[in-house]
Amino acid sequence: MREVRIRDTLSGQPRVVDPDEEVGIYACGPTVYSRIHIGNARPYVIFSLFARFLRSQGYRARLVVNVTDVNDKIYSAAAAAGEPSAEFAEKMTAAYLADTDRLGLGRPDAEPLATDRIDGIVSLIAELVESGHAYESGGDVYFRVRSFDDYGKLSNRRPEDMDQGEEAGSASLKKDRLDFALWKAHKEGEDTSWGSPWGAGRPAWHIECSVMAEQELGASFAIHGGGSDLVFPHHENEIAQSEAAGRPFARVWMHNGMVQAGTEKMSKSEGNIFQLSEALDRYGRDAVVAYLISGHYRQPLAFGPEQMQQAVAQAERLRNFFREHPVDDGFAMGEAGGIPPSQVGGSSGIPPASRLEAFYEALADDFNTPRAMADVFELVGEANRGNVPGAPEAVHAMLDVLGLGSLSSDDGDADAEAQELMLERERARGEKDFARADEIRDRLAEMGWEVRDSAEGPRLVSR
Repeated sequence: MREVRIRDTLSGQPRVVDPDEEVGIYACGPTVYSRIHIGNARPYVIFSLFARFLRSQGYRARLVVNVTDVNDKIYSAAAAAGEPSAEFAEKMTAAYLADTDRLGLGRPDAEPLATDRIDGIVSLIAELVESGHAYESGGDVYFRVRSFDDYGKLSNRRPEDMDQGEEAGSASLKKDRLDFALWKAHKEGEDTSWGSPWGAGRPAWHIECSVMAEQELGASFAIHGGGSDLVFPHHENEIAQSEAAGRPFARVWMHNGMVQAGTEKMSKSEGNIFQLSEALDRYGRDAVVAYLISGHYRQPLAFGPEQMQQAVAQAERLRNFFREHPVDDGFAMGEAGGIPPSQVGGSSGIPPASRLEAFYEALADDFNTPRAMADVFELVGEANRGNVPGAPEAVHAMLDVLGLGSLSSDDGDADAEAQELMLERERARGEKDFARADEIRDRLAEMGWEVRDSAEGPRLVSR
């Protein structure tokens, strides 16, 4: 089995994924107070594809992505919308599922909701109170940070540099400014609460992930993932509350860089978001996935029209490759999906099997997707310059690992409605009604089709 290495945020060193046990991956999902933006989609795509890659190499991977559906921000957003918070969170959760379904990567193995795990949350908090690592104050419960000697080991921050942020609870109730909330007492204006030994209330941030990770993957699991903005305080606090309760918790920490609009990270608080649904409507799912893996996962990723047009062009180049070099369904694949080494061709004399091996090795080396995609395009270029037996099948095998295997399929036949809309668009253009033509183009895009002009006239191409 191929050795897979991930750079661990905690140690700063490459760590080898154990092939002899289930690879449990817990990736922090969204807090559902609005529709997700394309920056939120990056960890969803990265960890979905990482799990897919592990499975392609024979690992037993289990991916868990949670949904935080009770939170201060949800109460505020629901109040602004004039809706009950539970209904608002349910609506936003449904939107999140619909938007990420459109990425075509399948669902994680488990997607637990925080509100479904209240009993476990209360139980863990009670353990921390009993052991002296937490205390009740005014109906809230706070974690006693200085009781945990290893606090700060993930973020490498000094106590004086630590600011728990607005989610940490009321400063007047804390014994130490470093302490953070585990449980928050019910407050006026909040329309949901649960019973607990400390009175009615609800979970604070952080605690739900310790509970959901353990319930889904066990007290000790392989990899904890999420955005780099979660290293502190969220992941630092997860480590503290779990390990203080005697749980060994995650063995490797894997963090993706932020999607940036200009020089700032994309975030709802910065007001520079671009919704995932809008990106999918405008550019298509293949381009969105290609964009999100275009940089190394640990590095920031610039977002803008230029980057998205580059991704659109990449996807189109691959579609055109498969139109000229269709995949042979009857082609004999080698062991583990590889191409038989005897199949050699092209001007450089590099067999597809060698490109495929380089591709897999790039992904095994800290999931280096840009290097892997470079191997894809090297083989595409080889095949375009000369006959390379097995190249289309190898390119398809590579792309399938990265969620882009559909680029090799035939565009298929558009349904009657789409065909009629295409003809109506052509009539509008002939009458110089360009506003109507653009409206129809956008409608076709929503249906998953793009109008492409050819020598034989316009045709519909799947996006």
